[in-house]
Amino acid sequence: MFLSKNPSARALIGVGLFAIALASGCNKPKHKTKTAAPAASGSAAVAAAAAGPCQKYAAALCEKAGKESENCQHLTASADLLSPAACTAGMKDIDYSVKKLSEANKSCEDLVGKLCAAIGPTTETCNMVKTQTKSFPASRCKSMLEHIPEITADLKKMEAANAPLAPELAASIANGGPSFGPADAKVTVVEFSDFQCPYCSRAATVVEQVKEKYGTRVRFVFRQFPLPMHENARGAAEAALAANAQGKFWQFHDKAFQNQGKLTREGLEGIAKDAGLDVAAFKKALDSKTYAAEVDSDMKLGESVAVNGTPTMFINGARVSNPTSFEAISAQIEGALSGKPVAAPAHPG
Repeated sequence: MFLSKNPSARALIGVGLFAIALASGCNKPKHKTKTAAPAASGSAAVAAAAAGPCQKYAAALCEKAGKESENCQHLTASADLLSPAACTAGMKDIDYSVKKLSEANKSCEDLVGKLCAAIGPTTETCNMVKTQTKSFPASRCKSMLEHIPEITADLKKMEAANAPLAPELAASIANGGPSFGPADAKVTVVEFSDFQCPYCSRAATVVEQVKEKYGTRVRFVFRQFPLPMHENARGAAEAALAANAQGKFWQFHDKAFQNQGKLTREGLEGIAKDAGLDVAAFKKALDSKTYAAEVDSDMKLGESVAVNGTPTMFINGARVSNPTSFEAISAQIEGALSGKPVAAPAHPG
């Protein structure tokens, strides 16, 4: 979620390596970008290729080029134009085509080698680089090779942000805030969330699944992190804390996420009524900004642990790579419960 201050490097990183970090959350705005429509994946293209020898030829080449790569898409499209006889001839001399592909991909192999050598070949960030670079055309890899220092700096920041928190930081974000589960639970989950973020709504569903599956074995803490581009998020955060003061945080939480399009002041009052709050006391708290400082405090806590978007989740101080996936969260919880933490699964790339 970190972006380089160098415009050239930022543009190069933004279109590729950082896509995985931004894929499943709402993020603080850094600069405006236009997102191109995604191309059909290579695997889908292979499946759609002409039947017979041409499909086999395209599949063999895509195994080398990477099934999700731009090269695979071009190869598949080309093979679809060839006659079965030409594809059969190509298969007989497939080693030649594979050699040429290797030469074309050398810049991407060099890019992976240089970046992983700089950030550590066994790091999760190196694994992400390897996965994402498979989809890069050679021209992009060549351009990125000209910006190795800038890209390396950003990737090191990403790796540092993904490292488990120091015990004192893990304790600071888990101390206080609306929560459920016993204080002495072996596993503590802390989420920084934004009531207007659609990904946070997905995470809320996952949190309910966590509660149902793990019960008293897990403590869950909710932290406010309203993002500036969500005009109603700040008011919703203060409203949620007003509901918490009346002992009805989770009732308000659930209804707010179920009604993300109704988080105006009038809408919040309606949600408060539906959640069973004393609406007069609720309105007074909002009018007097009673919980504004608490929201500010949560945001400072988030910034202290490199929260740049929502949802951001930690399990016993270890950042969750995909907080909208119950499977990813459950795997990390199981590891924490067993005393054998598991590596967080990467986003699909």
